[in-house]
Amino acid sequence: MIEEQLKIVEENIQTACKKAGRDRKEVTLIAVSKTKPASMVEEAYACGIRDFGENKVQELVSKEEILPKDIKWHQIGHLQRNKVKYIVDKAALIHSVDSIRLANQIEQDAAKADIICPILLEVNVAREESKFGFLEEEVMEAVEQISHLPHVQIKGLMTIAPFVENPEENRIFFKKLKQLSVDIAGKNIDNVYMNELSMGMTGDYMVAVEEGATFVRVGTGIFGERNYTKTNI
Repeated sequence: MIEEQLKIVEENIQTACKKAGRDRKEVTLIAVSKTKPASMVEEAYACGIRDFGENKVQELVSKEEILPKDIKWHQIGHLQRNKVKYIVDKAALIHSVDSIRLANQIEQDAAKADIICPILLEVNVAREESKFGFLEEEVMEAVEQISHLPHVQIKGLMTIAPFVENPEENRIFFKKLKQLSVDIAGKNIDNVYMNELSMGMTGDYMVAVEEGATFVRVGTGIFGERNYTKTNI
């Protein structure tokens, strides 16, 4: 099933890239493996996937220990400050930096590990009360403050769009995130790069690609519905 689903997702990404006049190489598919057992990760790995996303720190750490070392793990879920130390040297990219306090914690733990930690700033473009992230008007100040942290590097922005039946409804939010990244890039702030846009999930990733996503986060579309009753590792 996973192989077949991956083929469909790949064809959809290619279609969206072609429609937008983009090179397929500009878009990285992150297979969101949260709540899924390591065996399913291995199945996707065998199909050539190397980027996997996890919501929970414990799951990322547990899978990272037992799965191939060339996997790039993406921390995409809300990250608590007291959990940063466990993944700061294991995550290829932290997508969900939603406060300056969290960035400061990443700086502390990255300094201890003597590494530079790449991050994305999470933006609550749709202004949903149930979602984490900076509001649009807060992002520029956050970028300027975080840019001074020597062990943290801002690589771009991330958003979680609303759950909608019609993916076209989220196009406006993807456009806004793209424009925000362009505005920030135009400031030419040291230690800040706006090369990455993490946006689009199973229901709307084609629209996200059309609007400039460089990372799309697809879970259900690859692995099927999630089981939240227990976590298999």
